[in-house]
Amino acid sequence: MNDKQLVALHAAAQVEDAMLVGLGTGSTANYFIDELARRQRDEGLNVTTVASSTVSSIRAHQLGLPQVSMEHVSRIDLYVDGADEVTPDLSLLKGRGSDLVREKLLARACDRFLVLVDHSKLVARIGEKYAIPIEVMPFAWQLTKHRLEAIGGRGNLRAIAGTDGLAVTSHGSLVLDMVFDTGLDTRTLDAALNATPGVVEHGIFCGLASVLLIAIDGKVEVRQASNGKT
Repeated sequence: MNDKQLVALHAAAQVEDAMLVGLGTGSTANYFIDELARRQRDEGLNVTTVASSTVSSIRAHQLGLPQVSMEHVSRIDLYVDGADEVTPDLSLLKGRGSDLVREKLLARACDRFLVLVDHSKLVARIGEKYAIPIEVMPFAWQLTKHRLEAIGGRGNLRAIAGTDGLAVTSHGSLVLDMVFDTGLDTRTLDAALNATPGVVEHGIFCGLASVLLIAIDGKVEVRQASNGKT
């Protein structure tokens, strides 16, 4: 069993009967979806799911997990997903898979948000390893990029590898991948991005994680958020 499977199984064991569960997107989330389906099949677990992406929705459907559309949801019991970077205060960087709007909606709507990572995702600051993905309105991307450059950002629109096309999110936005070398702390940068006209959503998730599950050398380390959801 690899580390991704290990944390996914640990998270799936916390799902209780009659829960409404948000499904994340990515390889680790896939292991979680698979285990949730196994528990439903083998243990009779009664669970309903809501997916953060079309990819996760298709996987859940193929495995027979009951689903509800996001437009019919006002809150969920549990959201389980991975992250690209995690700081000591459990701030997250997400969105390299371009499903930011749905992911953040579920992260804010849930009672508990379990984040599944391996030790390679731990960083001292957000943006340490990856550019920050920022969904922008297609007609406003140049104006938005100019404003982001004014607060110390540099970057460009995300392209589709191997083609001449641009990445478009499930929400219909373009994506600016921006690096900020200005020394702004995570919460200040989060607030600045939230206040920038033309920004639909971005990859900084502050104060949203409840529990971090870290796979390290075949074991799961659990870290509770001190300033997020409980």
